[in-house]
Amino acid sequence: MKQTPKVFESEYRFCLIMWANEPITCAKISVLCKEKLDWSRTTTYTVIKRLRERGVLKVEKSVVSSIVSKDEIQLAELDELMEKRFEGSLPAFIAAFAKHQKLSDKDVEEIQKIIEHEGE
Repeated sequence: MKQTPKVFESEYRFCLIMWANEPITCAKISVLCKEKLDWSRTTTYTVIKRLRERGVLKVEKSVVSSIVSKDEIQLAELDELMEKRFEGSLPAFIAAFAKHQKLSDKDVEEIQKIIEHEGE
């Protein structure tokens, strides 16, 4: 299984814009990052370069598109959080989450369906 590249918080905000608009030219994403993140063109191009070097995105003929999906990045972050804070224990993570968030009966039912479906 391939290792998902690390994406830091500000890079993740960039990726959200990219995923919603890809494929997108470097010039257009630079404008969107100025509007949504108040980034300069230089900042945007630096983030593009870093993410390209880490294999998160590709740039072909000045068009940016993803190599790694939003789901892959989110799952990698979740795995890292579980390892760092919950010693890799999914039950400990879920218990902490459930204590903090009030789960409705509908939420519990939906989670149960997900668990049952994953076991198939």
